[in-house]
Amino acid sequence: MNYAKVILVPVLVLCFAAMAEEIATLRNNTAIDADVNPEYIPKPTNDDIKQARNYPMQPPIIPHTDRDYEVNLNVNTCMSCHARNRTSESQAPMVSVTHYMDRDGNFLAEISARRYFCNQCHVTQLSTEPKVENDFVDMHTILAEKAAKPQGQ
Repeated sequence: MNYAKVILVPVLVLCFAAMAEEIATLRNNTAIDADVNPEYIPKPTNDDIKQARNYPMQPPIIPHTDRDYEVNLNVNTCMSCHARNRTSESQAPMVSVTHYMDRDGNFLAEISARRYFCNQCHVTQLSTEPKVENDFVDMHTILAEKAAKPQGQ
């Protein structure tokens, strides 16, 4: 019998249990079986203003509510405005041409089944403050700061 494992496992469990009480959570240390008044559900931004993207290939954020939009195997409400044959009427941006390509790179007449369910990648922007601190800096800011530094630093 390996006595080191017999002793080490309970010690590790106790250490993790002690640390678990200090971990900050979005529940603010409320017991799992306790009821609390939930925070309000933030409203989606509904201004139709395009948001800046923070990194290459980031899917665009939806700048309007999509609460009653139906997206299932038979219907995709998003495409009633964003399909290439509807954009002149709706003035909405057309979905990327990549959404009309199959996995082999061939162009299709209709949106690809791989890109049909918009909310897999695109989310609505909410009118709220971040739940946790964030010191994210986008790529363009990093490159600008690097370019501004003298060589050799």
